[in-house]
Amino acid sequence: MLKRSFYLNKIRDFYYVNSLIKILCGLRRSGKSVILQQIIEEIKDDGIKANHIIYINFESLDYANITDAIELNDYIKSLVKDKDTYYIFLDEIQKVKDFEKAINSLRITDQFSIFITGSNSKMTFLELSTDLSGRYVSFRINPLSFKEVVELTNTKPENYSNLLLDIFEWGTLPQRFIFENNNSRENYIRDVYDSILLKDVVERLGISDVTSFNKILQYILETETREFSATNVLDYLVQSGNKVATDTLYKYLEALCSTFIINRVYRYDINGKAVLKSLNKFYATDLGVKKIKTNNKEINYSQAFENLIYNELIKKGYEVYVGKTKDSEIDFIASKNKNIKYIQACYDLKNEETRLREFNAFNNINDNHPKYVISPNKEDFSQNGIKHLNVFDFLMDDNF
Repeated sequence: MLKRSFYLNKIRDFYYVNSLIKILCGLRRSGKSVILQQIIEEIKDDGIKANHIIYINFESLDYANITDAIELNDYIKSLVKDKDTYYIFLDEIQKVKDFEKAINSLRITDQFSIFITGSNSKMTFLELSTDLSGRYVSFRINPLSFKEVVELTNTKPENYSNLLLDIFEWGTLPQRFIFENNNSRENYIRDVYDSILLKDVVERLGISDVTSFNKILQYILETETREFSATNVLDYLVQSGNKVATDTLYKYLEALCSTFIINRVYRYDINGKAVLKSLNKFYATDLGVKKIKTNNKEINYSQAFENLIYNELIKKGYEVYVGKTKDSEIDFIASKNKNIKYIQACYDLKNEETRLREFNAFNNINDNHPKYVISPNKEDFSQNGIKHLNVFDFLMDDNF
């Protein structure tokens, strides 16, 4: 089993902090449950006894009788036999009604170190805002990074380019690497998506027009890296016989984002120093899901590459925006700990005209924040203080 050290290193400082709930959220099958199990193994190695560890997976029928906050609170309290700290691991907790009330009730006793996972971002950002505001720390868990896939598959540097193309096509959901047959891979990814659709979209969010929902997702994925236009989406739906109201479109977009299928990226006006809530972009959390939800037979390598860079920046902990200047656009403004980096993502810089376009995109930026053009090209095209960075150096460096 691949040890997901990148995430464990972030979470480890909070293992024994009872006052904060530890939340792991992200796309279904991205590896949250595995990380919980790895945390359990680490605290056991630290000397925590098994009878002080309570693990509940709400996907299991064994716990189908726990449906609300009171039942959850009563069940956990029934397992407590002394006054020592108990370590509570609650997997896919969003299935329990008002679960945050039970979590808060347990937290205030200061006898529990609580870890929870969920596949719906509303769980973190909205539903917890009242009962647990300021009382939790959250970690976004993504599908495997390129570096993790290298470790999992024992890929040598000379084969990184082939691995990159494989990821463009099949994404990085951990269990998809079990399958060597393409049909099996595709069936697995479809099963993951169908699970998200049924459990998170239909059951939890109450969206019943699945056809229109899928059509909207297809359009977003096929046009990602372009400016989003509600008018274009609505026109596309009319042409395909799936007319929806504007407010319904935005409801469905929110559902796609809140279940981590896609990610919304806002624009930032570099000269005006303001976030623009319009003209945003969307990127797929996993390129394998993108493959099975679009009609394109051929991979758009430029789109896939840009998507990969975005996902890696999010994994590295950056807050990411699309940059807008007076005359151009910057693919990404990446901000972390008040440090800002400007990034252009280009799949191939061999053509001089392409290089001019990518490097000249920075011309109207007058500050001194570092500027990068990332590509798979091995030749160093750095110029005028703008660094050309090979994508594999970027992907393998956790400290970028």
